[in-house]
Amino acid sequence: MTTSAGRTLAWRHLGRMAYAPAVALQERLARALKDGSGEEHLLTLEHEPVYTVGRNAREEDVVAGRAWLQARGIEVHRCDRGGKVTYHGPGQLVGYPILDLRPDRCDVKRYVHDLQEVLIRTLDDFGVAGWRREGKEHVGVWVGPPESPRKIASIGVHLSRWVTTHGFALNVTTELEVFSGIVACGLPGVEMTSIAREKSLEPALETVAERAAHHAAAVFERRLHRVP
Repeated sequence: MTTSAGRTLAWRHLGRMAYAPAVALQERLARALKDGSGEEHLLTLEHEPVYTVGRNAREEDVVAGRAWLQARGIEVHRCDRGGKVTYHGPGQLVGYPILDLRPDRCDVKRYVHDLQEVLIRTLDDFGVAGWRREGKEHVGVWVGPPESPRKIASIGVHLSRWVTTHGFALNVTTELEVFSGIVACGLPGVEMTSIAREKSLEPALETVAERAAHHAAAVFERRLHRVP
């Protein structure tokens, strides 16, 4: 049986980048992958402050007013990923896998499960025990005891002809106060956290990105190739 194992995964760490150009880059890479002229990628980066509004979000999920947003330099962007509203900004590792799940990984639940596994393994490298929480409204990665869970990573994806875009956001040294401007992930009262808060250490974002790329290659059975 033909499988997707053994393909090359091109990893690019882009540093800090505004949201709109990152979306445009994903779309270009996804088009190239679909038409056979491109390769699979993992983009890692951190964004300028932005709230992204997914397909399932409501307008009232952004609770902050215009003055509050302007004071903090936070933009608001609608996007075609699943999920509701989340925040991206400095100190947060964002990962955008552009993968072709054909022929043997055409299962959305499996794909999300695999992204969670990448994040759980990455967190373990920094001494944080992450876990999955039951229920589609709880997609992401959580830490702490089940009776008082804290969310450390969010997942929101888009698939077209089994080619993936968007991905995950892992709070490393993120300023958590900014989550108060939204109903994060559509979960009123959710407690957000970060590696820095959980372990009192502040790893460099590129160090965390390197571990995430390593684990993504392992979970998706790709050969990792770093692209300058």
